[in-house]
Amino acid sequence: MKTISVRSSRLAAIGIFLLALLAPGARSQVHGAGRSAVVQGTVSDSELSPLKDADVSLESADHAHKFVTRSDAHGRYLFAGVPPGSYTLHGSKTGYLEGDHRPFVLSADESKIVDVRLSKAGSASAATQAFSVGQFSDEPHFQIAGIADPNSYGGHGSETALRTKEALAKDTDSLSRETSTQPGGHSATGKAAAEMHRQRGDAAEKEGHALEAVREYQLAAELEPSEANLFAWGAELLLHRALEPAIEVFAKGQRLFPGSVRMAVGLSMATYNQGETERSEQQLLRACDINPADPTPYLFMGRLEEGERIEISGWTEKLHRFSLLDPDNPLAHYYYAVALSNRGQEPAEDSAMEAELKRAIALDPKLGAAYLQLGRLYAARKDHPAAIAAFEKAIANLPLPDEAHYRLAQVYRQMGDPNKARQEIALYKQTSQKRTRQEQERRQEIQQFVYTLGGQKPDAPSLDAKPR
Repeated sequence: MKTISVRSSRLAAIGIFLLALLAPGARSQVHGAGRSAVVQGTVSDSELSPLKDADVSLESADHAHKFVTRSDAHGRYLFAGVPPGSYTLHGSKTGYLEGDHRPFVLSADESKIVDVRLSKAGSASAATQAFSVGQFSDEPHFQIAGIADPNSYGGHGSETALRTKEALAKDTDSLSRETSTQPGGHSATGKAAAEMHRQRGDAAEKEGHALEAVREYQLAAELEPSEANLFAWGAELLLHRALEPAIEVFAKGQRLFPGSVRMAVGLSMATYNQGETERSEQQLLRACDINPADPTPYLFMGRLEEGERIEISGWTEKLHRFSLLDPDNPLAHYYYAVALSNRGQEPAEDSAMEAELKRAIALDPKLGAAYLQLGRLYAARKDHPAAIAAFEKAIANLPLPDEAHYRLAQVYRQMGDPNKARQEIALYKQTSQKRTRQEQERRQEIQQFVYTLGGQKPDAPSLDAKPR
């Protein structure tokens, strides 16, 4: 029997959540900031073909928060940890006209979707099509299966998110002069210098100079040891797999800022990659309890549950709580069902799993992964017609439905239909090869990951920033 690889699921889960946590708006949400929202969607061209590596930014009306990311291989983007407020979404890609979505208001714990459509530059209707048919609702799409590790580029304040090297050099030079001439105490000067190092780190990362970027982010954290700067330093180390230093930085940040959800999640990510699975699992449990209404740790936990396919102590209870706290979130019900499936096939849990999956699908009829889980459940019951229907729905709604094709072939084989089984196996092989190619691309893309900080207010004074 073919075993579906889970290692790529782990890396994809870590990559996408690191992107969400590193978004500048998320960095501005320090401990005690309250309950946050999620914005996600898909970027496509005028023919509805997904656009990879499109730049997507989300900025608050007061310019205090800004999220910037890039769409993944399937055109998807995700912003988590968004503080409530009024926001504008902007999308762009080389060769396409830019567009801004009308301002909209986000409430605490809200999940919104904005699907972006960009038209090629030079087309007759391009100027009016951008965002004109983008969907806008409260129901987030499923973004797990086949997910990529998109690059994330960030900016801060109301400045352009993706600045050229020349413009950044001018900003840095200007900031250097401000630092040397600014009146006042050392605190203001230190903050300006920290900002300068942060910008230098951004420039170094864009040019692929990882060691230089890490050093600049480190200097920024030492000059201004805020929660945001410490997290950015640790995240940069983690992105380049300097795991032990990343663990030290996140551990230091957690000691100084015990109310930071993302610091706990960052430490969980780093220890997970290091192979300290028990410590990682406990950190994630702790992250869920810091602010139970914050969806970020639950979503990361759910992705790992989906990839591991084994029961992890305490996680099922947390994901159950997530489904109760956020009953209108389809992913909350889907991940709780995944956790139940990892426990085994007890009759009571079997029924609960089916109910949770159906609830998730009712909330998001395009949640392909939920159809896949439902098909596996029906196949285990030998309910072949229901399994076939579920797997076909999964194939229609998943970007790379290799597992759905494989399991559908198994059902046809059990039903004594070898011709259909062979057809599905052929489709499985084609899709699996495409997934392998995309995973190779993702491993290269993660090295190009770039982020910046923005909208960060000074935190309370802390001890020296060097990790101990």
